Amino acid sequence: MLKGFKEFILRGNVIELAVAVVIGAAFTAVVNSIVNNLINPLIGAIFRADSLDTALVWSIPTLDGGTADVKFGAVLGSILTFVIVAAVVYFVFVMPMNHLKDRTTAKRQAGVPDADEPENEVTLLSEIRDLLAERVAPAHGTESVAATTSGKHAE
Repeated sequence: MLKGFKEFILRGNVIELAVAVVIGAAFTAVVNSIVNNLINPLIGAIFRADSLDTALVWSIPTLDGGTADVKFGAVLGSILTFVIVAAVVYFVFVMPMNHLKDRTTAKRQAGVPDADEPENEVTLLSEIRDLLAERVAPAHGTESVAATTSGKHAE
């Protein structure tokens, strides 16, 4: 039971998720600060209020004779926060990753290997065979390892 839990925790995806949550929390704090300390005062000044939380408040009567406040400004502030977060995530993370993915796909389709892409086993084994052939060929004359082994396992 603990072995399965240990494997789950040590998986790369769980660690990456934990890092994403921490970065997301820090990023949210930055966005909230921008909205609360920059955008709210600017928009609040337009509506003659201290912040969006106190701007565009509509008081409606309740059944018990009091009033209830509908805070359109607070909703507008939340929408602005969402739009800012979505824009930053898109322009900082999604768009560059899509560009990189498109560029890598275009290189693959053109047949150009990516320097950062790990080579596959067949390519590595072919290179090892060729290196061994170069080392052994001078010692055995004209016969090479590549020539003697190419027919045995080639399929």
